[in-house]
Amino acid sequence: MSDKTPERIGKYHVLRELGRGATSCVYLCDDAFHSREVAVKVVKSANSTDTDLGRRYKRVFMNEAALAGKLNHPHIVAIYDAASDDEMSYLVMEHVDGGTLDQYCSPDALLPLERLVEIVFKASIALDYAHRQGVIHCDIKPANILIQGSSDIKISDFGAAYFGDADHTFLTGVGSPAYMSPEQIQERQVTHQTDIYSLGVVMYQLLTGRLPFQGSSRGSLLYQIVNIEAAPPSTIRRGLPPALDQIVMRAMAKPLSQRYQHWNEFSRDLAQAFKYLTVPEESVSDTEKFTTLRALSFFEDFRDVDLWEMLRLGRWHRMDADSVILREGQEVDGFYVLTSGEIEVSRSGRVIDRGGPGHCFGDILYFEDARGLRSTTITTRTPGVAIEVRARELRGASDALQMQFNRAFIRILVDRLEHRESRIVADWRNDEAA
Repeated sequence: MSDKTPERIGKYHVLRELGRGATSCVYLCDDAFHSREVAVKVVKSANSTDTDLGRRYKRVFMNEAALAGKLNHPHIVAIYDAASDDEMSYLVMEHVDGGTLDQYCSPDALLPLERLVEIVFKASIALDYAHRQGVIHCDIKPANILIQGSSDIKISDFGAAYFGDADHTFLTGVGSPAYMSPEQIQERQVTHQTDIYSLGVVMYQLLTGRLPFQGSSRGSLLYQIVNIEAAPPSTIRRGLPPALDQIVMRAMAKPLSQRYQHWNEFSRDLAQAFKYLTVPEESVSDTEKFTTLRALSFFEDFRDVDLWEMLRLGRWHRMDADSVILREGQEVDGFYVLTSGEIEVSRSGRVIDRGGPGHCFGDILYFEDARGLRSTTITTRTPGVAIEVRARELRGASDALQMQFNRAFIRILVDRLEHRESRIVADWRNDEAA
């Protein structure tokens, strides 16, 4: 691989070099056709003077190239394109400009706990998604988790990934030893629990500023990972909530039977850990938002990808009791979904309905092209939280998200019609009985 920055890589104009490693070099490039900046990773040629090493580089490239367009998740770096010839092999990827988690792994640069937990939570959700697509990352480490904005993340570098439908995958010995699971070191079959272990090590390092195992040699390090129990993070960083100790130690358990069995168990414990952290009262974290949406019947058919898009679209409002959310005759252009608390629906001062978490109101106006006027007043009976979605913004969302909302609204309309029909029949029977 030449040290000179090329002017073009395929059809992509090179803007500057982003980084360089032993196996590849990454450039920021202009994708003129799609009017966007992309990261292009050029992999060391398979025609390396070291034939065995060249073949290994090629297999790493093929691993990532095989996933182009297949992992569609807001917290996984998108791979747009891949190309290979005698001169070079390269991958075209989404550009993420916030650096990696490496910058927060030293004692003098540790993240606030609530931000740390949110980042690990998002990584767990993304890796669960990958696992459901049949992909195990096998090289989770801070350098492969990119930062976007304040607490968004993107998992990158699937070169060592194992996935069942590709006969060239599962490269033994590939990965960073400090983050490898005991089964990886022993070259046993990997499962999603391998990634759970590695993410536990990342969380340990983000909490303490140091790795759980530090050997004077590679052999010493690998021996510790297989045979020695790590000290709980709170013995290194005083004052950590016991819940965080428990999460990390369970994720890093050596016996698979004692490690988290499923990603949703890991994610659930991370979400529950928020109650032990100091979070500003007026804020609602992305972790709290995601777990809240997942628990509501309104969103039961939404995929994780749809829910993450919904988080970016919706406006979250904390409300006191006896607050008017929408007023009769008010001009509005969206709808609300109640996530907690209770509301009261009234018309001309008369209460006609009540609702709790999952109740949707204002949805009829979504189907109208212009702003509409409210025919009822919505008032909170208790403190609560509601998501506001502007209709015009939802119309600009992905087709998949719009389809999910259309289905949810149709289900609501059917339920309302059935409820109204039942009430009419009940009233008729009461009149007959009278």
